[in-house]
Amino acid sequence: MKRMFCLMLACCLLACTGTGTPSGLQPVTHFKPDQYLGTWYEIARLDHSFERGLQQVTATYSKREDGGLKVINRGYDPEKQAWKEAEGKAYFVDGPDTGKLKVSFFGPFYGAYNILVLDHVNYNFSLVAGPSRDYLWILSRTPELSYPVKAELIARAQHLGFDTGKLIFVEHGAQPGMKLPHRDTMRR
Repeated sequence: MKRMFCLMLACCLLACTGTGTPSGLQPVTHFKPDQYLGTWYEIARLDHSFERGLQQVTATYSKREDGGLKVINRGYDPEKQAWKEAEGKAYFVDGPDTGKLKVSFFGPFYGAYNILVLDHVNYNFSLVAGPSRDYLWILSRTPELSYPVKAELIARAQHLGFDTGKLIFVEHGAQPGMKLPHRDTMRR
């Protein structure tokens, strides 16, 4: 199952237009990679086949020995009553002080990870895009984001040209009969 999830992520990355930034947008600067490490909860996303139907989606970042970041994406498929997980690697494109990374979950193929909005004080929330406006994620350090912050991030995304009417809001509550992930995998 892990291989199938990685293959699906790889297919998505191949379909992406590369490691670029959506036209007219800039990733955040004054980025501090060490503060971004740890677990992020997916609050909302635009729909994609590699995440379709998944709930309780998280992404956990840690340092790699080669200077990059280890990425573990994890989500629960309620239809199959199973967790899906993919491990990847990420590298800074314009240096570690800019929130622009290239991420790979399969071989030499990379996709864009552009941090467009970030809580620069506490690193509690972020707005992330892929290489085009078809890829968008709202992330938080907690499974829920306060309404004012969520509304502001949605408004910012809409202002940046994303179709926020198509956002999928991710459920993070435990489902009946569902095994929760091991505590170590939930660190961010």
